[in-house]
Amino acid sequence: MVTKTVVSVVDDIDGSDSAETVTFTYQGATYEIDLARKNRDALDAALSPFIEAARSTSRGGAPRAKAQVEQDPAAIRAWAADNGIEVSARGRIPRSVRDQYKNR
Repeated sequence: MVTKTVVSVVDDIDGSDSAETVTFTYQGATYEIDLARKNRDALDAALSPFIEAARSTSRGGAPRAKAQVEQDPAAIRAWAADNGIEVSARGRIPRSVRDQYKNR
């Protein structure tokens, strides 16, 4: 027996086929919408005068997550050694070990 799964992306506005996902950010919130060519062109036309007059604020791509402030790696390694958890002397400490240290 063979199962074939077909994924069809349809336009979120009018339900037409052959849509593509469009991602945009407005007032700090990021949105996704599936649009076929006709509605994609309409969105482009509507935004065009605003984009042409606007200033670019990024180099493109998705915003990066801010780095979390981490506890002292030496303290985590010492705690791990005292608790029989193997951690390399150098390099990144696995998240599971950092979580155990945090929740001790």
